[in-house]
Amino acid sequence: MRIKQFRAYLKHLPLSKPYTIAYKTIFDTEIVFLEIELENGLRGIGAANPFEEVVGETPENAYHQLSSGLLDQWVGRDIRHFQAIIDESAKQLVPNPGAQAAIDIALHDLFCKYLDIPLVDFYGRKIGALPTSVTIGIKPVEEALEEARGYFKLGFRAIKLKTGLDVDQDIELVAKLREQFGRSFQLRVDANQGYDLVQLRKFLHATNSFEVELMEQPLPVGSEDALRSLPAGEQRRLCADESLLDTHAAIKLSLEPQPYGIFNIKLMKCGGIKSAREIAAVAGHTGIELFWGCNDESIVSIAAALHAAYSCPNTRYLDLDGSFDVVKDLVEGGFELKNGKMEVVSKAGLGVVFSE
Repeated sequence: MRIKQFRAYLKHLPLSKPYTIAYKTIFDTEIVFLEIELENGLRGIGAANPFEEVVGETPENAYHQLSSGLLDQWVGRDIRHFQAIIDESAKQLVPNPGAQAAIDIALHDLFCKYLDIPLVDFYGRKIGALPTSVTIGIKPVEEALEEARGYFKLGFRAIKLKTGLDVDQDIELVAKLREQFGRSFQLRVDANQGYDLVQLRKFLHATNSFEVELMEQPLPVGSEDALRSLPAGEQRRLCADESLLDTHAAIKLSLEPQPYGIFNIKLMKCGGIKSAREIAAVAGHTGIELFWGCNDESIVSIAAALHAAYSCPNTRYLDLDGSFDVVKDLVEGGFELKNGKMEVVSKAGLGVVFSE
């Protein structure tokens, strides 16, 4: 069955609440969508929201690439050759992982609809349902605690705290959460490159007894040698995020001595499912665990990341809350939330359908 047409469009989607990270405050999100249609009318959908600060690409840049006529060269191609199309498009979109992710996701969705199987079944499910963390941005301690209480009532049991502006306040917040909730929450932190080595050591020492499960990207990109000075046990709980953009970075960061024991994989950083699974394979061969993350995204790309995550045996953690605060998405379905755990729906492709 052959590809008939591609259609890209850009949507501005407000968030239900703004949040602050170490280098910006986010109020809303802009997402590029891509539909691919076969001659028989079957459609696959992809979506992307790259962060300019991380990959140098905006959703507008991605939309420009996808609507420029570049995709017309694949009209008439057999959908069974979808992985070859992904490889070909990747070579032409090297500085545009968001545009590439939209293509990759849409092709995966369409091909698995063509086979009439869920995407995770195409690669083989390795993981059952896991809890996702929900993110609390940088804010005063009491406001953060109130937000945590709300998430607890909703059934979530893993929280990720954005940190990196004030290490003393970060330590206080972790201590207060443990004081109020005991071990009811799994605690994760994300400093977004906001610490220096002295601050990182202070945070790790002060929170050692509070069982912080993992910590994302505490130091700026390029500071991996400094991380190698930490005790091995502390390194194993550190997670590469902004330093991990593609397979080449994964190979470099997996060399001994490893600065990180965990890789954060985002489809918006690496360019989609195919590249994400290549990073996961590198990690699997070198004893590194996987933490699947996201930006503020549509259910489309969140579902894609979830299917990819459950197809990799070294997946340990999820942080796929990026669609929860989008006020009005274009689609629904894709996954179900049960007591904070994410389960893919048993429908063909990504299992998403357009909202009415």
